[in-house]
Amino acid sequence: MTTWVETPGGGRDRGPGGMVRAWGEVLTRPRRFFANGVAPGDQAPGLSFAIVVALTYVGGLLAVQPDRVFAEDRIPIIADSVGLTAVFVLLVTAVVAAPALLHLVSAIQTVVLMGLVEDRAGVSETVQVIGYATAPCVFAWIPVPGVAALCGLYGTGLLIVGLAVVHRTTLVRAALAGVLPAVLVFGVGFGAVRGGRMAIKAFGG
Repeated sequence: MTTWVETPGGGRDRGPGGMVRAWGEVLTRPRRFFANGVAPGDQAPGLSFAIVVALTYVGGLLAVQPDRVFAEDRIPIIADSVGLTAVFVLLVTAVVAAPALLHLVSAIQTVVLMGLVEDRAGVSETVQVIGYATAPCVFAWIPVPGVAALCGLYGTGLLIVGLAVVHRTTLVRAALAGVLPAVLVFGVGFGAVRGGRMAIKAFGG
C-alpha cells in the first residue's frame, strides 16, 4: 500500500504540469484516463493529486467561509491568529488528514470489492482511482447552493467509471461497490450532502 514507483508504467508525467493534464483528462475523458493513467504499485501521483484537491477545497473554505471551518470542526484559534490557524489547518490537511482518509477509504473500498469482484486490481490502483475521482471537488468550496452537491455527483460518477475500468467489472457492480466510499469522500469529506440540503432549501423552499 505504500509502494511508490519512480518511473510510472502508465506514462504519467510528474510535477504541476502533469497534475494539471491529469485533472483535465480525468474530467473530460475518464475512461481513457483510468485505462492509461493508473499503474500497478504506483500510488504517488494519485495520492499527490488528492492532497492538492483537498488543499484547494480547504483553502477555498478558509478564504470565503472561515467561520464554517472553525465553527463546525471546532478548531481552536492558535495564538488569537486566524492566519496562523489557517496555515496549521492546511498543513494538517496535507500531511495527515488527506493521506490518512484516502487510505482508510481505499481500505474500505477494497473490502467491498472483495465481495463483488473476483478478478480485481490491487489496493494501490484503488487508491489512485479514489484520488483522481476527487478532481471535480476543486470547486466544492464555492459558496453557491448546489455546487458542492454537483461536484460530489460528478466525483461519484468518476469513481464508478474508474472502478469499472481499473477493476475490470461492470458499471452496476462498480456502482454498488462505490456507494459507501462515495458517501464518505464526497458526501461527508467534500460537503456534498450539506451542499445538497442547502440547494434544496434555497431552490425548493
